Amino acid sequence: MEVSGLLRIRVHRGINLAVRDKRGTSDPYAVVKSGLQKVRSKVLRDTLNPVWEDDLTIHIKDLNLPVILTVYDKDTFTDDDNMGHAQLDIKPLFECTRMGLEDLYDGTTVEKIEPSPDNCLAEQSRVVWTDGKMSQEMKLKLRNVETGEVEIRIEWTDLPGDVGIHI
Repeated sequence: MEVSGLLRIRVHRGINLAVRDKRGTSDPYAVVKSGLQKVRSKVLRDTLNPVWEDDLTIHIKDLNLPVILTVYDKDTFTDDDNMGHAQLDIKPLFECTRMGLEDLYDGTTVEKIEPSPDNCLAEQSRVVWTDGKMSQEMKLKLRNVETGEVEIRIEWTDLPGDVGIHI
């Protein structure tokens, strides 16, 4: 499904991330990829519970392309170690922005998404109308790793001149 918009990802924090350094800690950073685009957070040293509070933005042209968040441990002399990944399902947020619900009260929940084997949610996620826009808070369980979760918030912004969805 072709669209034209920006996805803003606020990478809040990591929780109980995997140990990847010999000293019992890690130097984590997050990478968000979709198609050929890749953006990353800052590296935080010696922590398994980083608080990044980084805003990352990618241009979305196709809702069917996966948006993947991967956490890595920064290494100086070797390749960075993978600390797990999670796929973001941005379709619920996108669909809620298309509902034309601009007259809602701040804090109104528009949709609730439950964790399932088909998503990486660690707990229920809500799409909420706040400050004149839809946003979605997510706690993502990292896959292919022994432990770790990442808390994020996503927001969709239509690009000027977007005439809607092209299927």
